[in-house]
Amino acid sequence: MHWFILIKAAAMGVVEGITEFLPISSTGHLIIAAKWLHFNHATAEVFEVVIQLGAILAVCWEYRQRLFFVAQHILNHKTNQRFLLNIFIAFIPASLLGALFISFIKTYLFNPFFVACMLTIGGVIILWIERCCYVVKIHSMDDIKPIDALKIGLIQIFSLMPGISRSGSTIMGGLLCGLNRQVATEFSFFLAIPVMFAATFYDGIRSCALFNIEDIPVFAIGLIVAFFSAFIAVKGFLRFISQHTFYLFAWYRIIFGIILFAWYYQ
Repeated sequence: MHWFILIKAAAMGVVEGITEFLPISSTGHLIIAAKWLHFNHATAEVFEVVIQLGAILAVCWEYRQRLFFVAQHILNHKTNQRFLLNIFIAFIPASLLGALFISFIKTYLFNPFFVACMLTIGGVIILWIERCCYVVKIHSMDDIKPIDALKIGLIQIFSLMPGISRSGSTIMGGLLCGLNRQVATEFSFFLAIPVMFAATFYDGIRSCALFNIEDIPVFAIGLIVAFFSAFIAVKGFLRFISQHTFYLFAWYRIIFGIILFAWYYQ
């Protein structure tokens, strides 16, 4: 296997790992990165599933203690039961619509022009939300109510469009529902676990026929790099938002979107 393919796989893994949990759209960045890197590998669809799995495993590892505690005490701990109920409620809306419209979305919306539009629009929305006088009412994950989870889940539907960002939509939705920055971000991370596992399983089933055992080194490099880059990104992101707003990510989206427009129309 040519070493240049492995370098491209590592680069794609970095893009997935860094962007998956930041409010800047991992799908949009992967679409652009694949075009710029000419990553048109025969099993590209399977590869994207693998690196997505690497990213979500990083979150599972970061929150392994909470996940183990929830699993061990689910039957006799009402707080854990409410936590799982909230995740389930928030998971349902986008999952149902995604299953119905994913083929249409991937066929007609997965292109640089649409990604540029959504990146820019999403950046403007983040700026607007940051400047809203929303009231912080929820300072703990355990204080989230099912109605709040439902609202966040409904807002997550917008993330089905490439360029919007799943984490961005859920975090901003959390802020609008009164969650503080830390809780909104962590709820987004926990919600990512079932969402991304479901998407990985669904895409994996659809693309498994493309799997080739000779591509295992490419998959392995992508998964490992995605895991470690996502782990670093998650820890850094949590430290960042504890002291800063989301303005930086909003302006990044807007500037990157404008650059994509210029590139698209050159």
